[in-house]
Amino acid sequence: MMDNRGQVSSEFLFLFGVLILVVMLSIAFVSNEQELNVAMSAARSGANEGVATSSSAIYPDDTFRDYLASKTSLLYPYSIEIVNISYEDLGHDINYDKKRIQFKVYAKTSKRFSNSELVSIGDRINYNLRKSIAFSFNSTASTNKLYNPVFSPHYVYTTANVKWI
Repeated sequence: MMDNRGQVSSEFLFLFGVLILVVMLSIAFVSNEQELNVAMSAARSGANEGVATSSSAIYPDDTFRDYLASKTSLLYPYSIEIVNISYEDLGHDINYDKKRIQFKVYAKTSKRFSNSELVSIGDRINYNLRKSIAFSFNSTASTNKLYNPVFSPHYVYTTANVKWI
């Protein structure tokens, strides 16, 4: 009679080893996706904060004085709606040795604004978007005062001009 007790345990060890290998390989992919999910969540939060402060006409002193001189319609509350926030992978950035991700916000407003006023509103939305990402990844020390660009362990984030619909 043949004894095959050792065969079952070796097959089990082989199967268990392959399972560990698959799990370890998938962790790298999942961690990068998690990083993008955190960035997208922070982008949404930051864009909403930018809309709230901008549409409520809450500005720093220097911005208020600038708007008082040239963009008075921005000094009164108005309504903005974020339609969509998306990102695009722009490939590897050789300057930072990271993948470059660009966020784009699509928004609309019911009030008529001039082109320069829309640019100012869009700049405030993008600023708060980038700031929120910087705080999410605790990378405020590695960026400038405009939070452009923002860094995470594997990505560098920028924003495109807000697209008004």
